[in-house]
Amino acid sequence: MTKKFQIEHRLGYRILRWVLLVALLSGIVLSTAQIIVDANRVSDDLDRQANQTLSLIRDAASQAVYSIDEDLAQQVVDGLFEQPAIRSASITHPDGEILAQNSRILLPADYRSLTDPIFGPERHYRVELTRGTESPVVYGYLEVSVDTVYSAASWLERATLTFLSGIARAIVLGLVLFFVFHILLTRPLFRIINSISRVDPEHPGDTLLEMPHGHRNDELGLWVNATNNLLVTITENQEKQAEAEARVNRLSRYDKLTGLPNRELLLAMLGTALEEHRRSGDTLATFCFGVDDFKSINEQNGYHMGDQLLQTIADRLSGDGPNGPLVAARLGGDQFVVVEQHLKDGYQCAATSEWLQRQVARPVRLAGRDIAVTATIGIALYPDDADHSEQLLQRAEQTMTLAKTNGSNQFQFYVASVDQKIRDRKQLERDLYRALAEGEFHLVYQPQINLDSRRIIGAEALLRWDHPEHGPIPPDQFIPLAELSGSIVDIGQWVLDEACAQAARWASQGMPIRIAVNLSAVQLRQDDLVDSVLTTLRRHAIPPGRLELEVTETGFMEDLDSAIEKLVRLRNEGINIAVDDFGTGYSSLTYLKRLPVQHLKIDKQFVCDLLVNEEDTRIANTIIDLGKSLNLDVIAEGVETEEQEFYLHNRGCHLAQGYYFSKPLKPDDFASFITSFHRKITANSTEN
Repeated sequence: MTKKFQIEHRLGYRILRWVLLVALLSGIVLSTAQIIVDANRVSDDLDRQANQTLSLIRDAASQAVYSIDEDLAQQVVDGLFEQPAIRSASITHPDGEILAQNSRILLPADYRSLTDPIFGPERHYRVELTRGTESPVVYGYLEVSVDTVYSAASWLERATLTFLSGIARAIVLGLVLFFVFHILLTRPLFRIINSISRVDPEHPGDTLLEMPHGHRNDELGLWVNATNNLLVTITENQEKQAEAEARVNRLSRYDKLTGLPNRELLLAMLGTALEEHRRSGDTLATFCFGVDDFKSINEQNGYHMGDQLLQTIADRLSGDGPNGPLVAARLGGDQFVVVEQHLKDGYQCAATSEWLQRQVARPVRLAGRDIAVTATIGIALYPDDADHSEQLLQRAEQTMTLAKTNGSNQFQFYVASVDQKIRDRKQLERDLYRALAEGEFHLVYQPQINLDSRRIIGAEALLRWDHPEHGPIPPDQFIPLAELSGSIVDIGQWVLDEACAQAARWASQGMPIRIAVNLSAVQLRQDDLVDSVLTTLRRHAIPPGRLELEVTETGFMEDLDSAIEKLVRLRNEGINIAVDDFGTGYSSLTYLKRLPVQHLKIDKQFVCDLLVNEEDTRIANTIIDLGKSLNLDVIAEGVETEEQEFYLHNRGCHLAQGYYFSKPLKPDDFASFITSFHRKITANSTEN
């Protein structure tokens, strides 16, 4: 009779009890120490954050108390209450008279009885409001009280988690030590016994005893080896049989000639990929291509040479394509399939098709001579063209067959409209490469007006492209293409050079105005940007202060540190820096404090509906006020009506540009406009 093993009698169980007890006590002590350290850190963070907040608004509060501006003071105080932790705030004169104040009750919380003795119900901070640097005069005080409940709640949550996790770690540690004993002895013994019980005396090779890990050279290992020696012959035969079956399976799922997956395996892999793309919502492309006129190659060079050609093409398809990893397969004959996953659009498919054509077209050295071939490709997309693997592959094959009827060495999409759209975009990209060399670009200049003096103080250089076949191409259509292809670097340098040359010509004619040039994100990433700009200025003898570089928020936020380093160097040379389209991107005070910016440009989308759309009006007002508080000039783009100009001027915006003053002009027309504009202003002043 087999005696049932009782867990209470096991040595490991007694060890477990002691280990758990010691681990629990250690976990409680360590967790408590960690909670105390975290409480000290939270207390320090409360003081640091409060001091940072006071530092950020100190200048505005000083301005308010200095000018005794109750409205501004109240705005500063109310602005503090955007932070939920602020309980009260006030701005007072030195004699104690309150200029502005606000307060709210302490946030009730059940856990205050626990956290208030640690952090206090609230904390009070006070900072002097002064002006001047050498002998600052105290004009008042800014006082703030911070409700500690918010930081306390976070600390309490972490403390609870820390304590519970400490207990959990202690339990886990005890269990781990218990399992070490279990793994080293108990489990190996049980496994050996189970292995022996599974051995069939008629077929002893069907099951070998498992070698316990770490016991190869001890008594348990000797026992297992002695037993397995009796079964080794049958085991070897079974392994040989398994290898033979694996070879047969590979031959049935992989192409014998190229080693690529065949149609059956491809469909299985494609089905798995489609399931993943259904969840992610990404695009998947299937490229089916055949070698053009492969039959003639076999007839002229022999089937052996044709096989070598196919093997070479298969090797070239292994690895990554232009957009990432590819999955390649051979359907048979001269037909291959390539699958590309997680695409953004059909334009990436076109790039992959061109890459495949280049890979196939590379000469192959066979029998002492080079053989060059081409390929015709059919493309089907998931989910646009098909939902299932069979259907997707079928439509890619159909598209390839159709493409071959129209010629060779080309690619075609399953949907004709998508195919045409991609082709048009690729053609436009090719035209863009030659546009600069062919002299198809020109610049126009839009005047920038000082609304106080009614004088033209600058001009923004704007790029235009006159296509020889399609006429003017909108900048929002070709600029993104230039940035994507990288040609924007050469185009941007041409724009800078042309604008500086024009500025030099105008200066020689007695019109020394500032020229604003847009700087793309791609240009901003170039290591030689600063040297290139300074060289251009020296070449045309332009003072640095007469050039302004406009950068967008999204442009420099891609690599903020590098962008700031370059812009600071340019600003140190005297070049003006402006943030273009402000309000449409991040609009963060954090980067504005770090950037050497002189101008903020209100995007025209907020100006066009000024006084009509309440939200746009508020945004424009906020940008103007922000510019004032940071001592930055604000330029309004897209001013089109007298009402917009009048409102912006009265609101404190001193610079503007837009169709109300003038559309972008060619250089000669711009010079004439300056003369007539200033003559008109002079005449109006004389009449008044």
